[in-house]
Amino acid sequence: VLKEQWICAKYERREFTGEQNEFLQTYTLDLFASTLWKKGKDKKQYLRRIFQLSQKDFTLRYFTKEDSKVAKTVISMKDLNAYFQPEKIGHAHGLQISYLEDERTRNLFVYHENGQVIVAFFNAIRATRFAYLLKKHPTLQHSDLIHQITKHSLKEGYMEKTGPTQREPFKKRWFTLCSVTRKLLYFKSPLDATDLGAVFIGSQDHGYTVSESSGRCTRSGRWHCGITLETPSRQFVFMCEQEQERREWLEAFGKVISQPMTPEDYANEATLRRGK
Repeated sequence: VLKEQWICAKYERREFTGEQNEFLQTYTLDLFASTLWKKGKDKKQYLRRIFQLSQKDFTLRYFTKEDSKVAKTVISMKDLNAYFQPEKIGHAHGLQISYLEDERTRNLFVYHENGQVIVAFFNAIRATRFAYLLKKHPTLQHSDLIHQITKHSLKEGYMEKTGPTQREPFKKRWFTLCSVTRKLLYFKSPLDATDLGAVFIGSQDHGYTVSESSGRCTRSGRWHCGITLETPSRQFVFMCEQEQERREWLEAFGKVISQPMTPEDYANEATLRRGK
């Protein structure tokens, strides 16, 4: 949908020629509003919700009714992320919005039937995030902030996971790995609203390694393509269904572990103690 709307913006709406400045002005308004279909927190049903982005206080609000005076949720731009997830959501225009709530990752899943509407909303999120980052880091160059606006997951998919003693039965979980935040999140299912836990993945210089494991010496479940993730505080054992999946996860973990840690990474490592 991004590619489709970029083509429409360039050749049909001529947004990049300077002839139609109202499009750029719309993305950078102090208040941007859009009505979208949002998945319920504990239900599969999607309901109409009104979303408002504010560049005055750098927040995203959503309301259950058009005449609502009080927002159902107020989300800070500080940790907000958004990216398209059509396959996961089951709609060509599906957008996932993630943010931190009480130190856990909260997911919102939304869509709109009109591609231009959902892409405009996505661009408005990026514009608001960029404005927030400019205020937070006034001395940094724009090029240093662009990659922080929104970020994709490096790898997602199912694996089986055991507990801290490795005597617990393996349970199937949906995992999401982000190289920017260095977090491995896990959920019961792909469309869960809140994560079950998170694991920080530091660099090799700080005691983090990943390797294959046979799975024969553990109380593995139905899957036997094992991965061992070593951290300074704990060893994690995961099982993949297929060898191809294991190779992809090993490569993804390796990319994160090979990256040097930043001062912000050290702070995240110190505060993230929830991996189980």
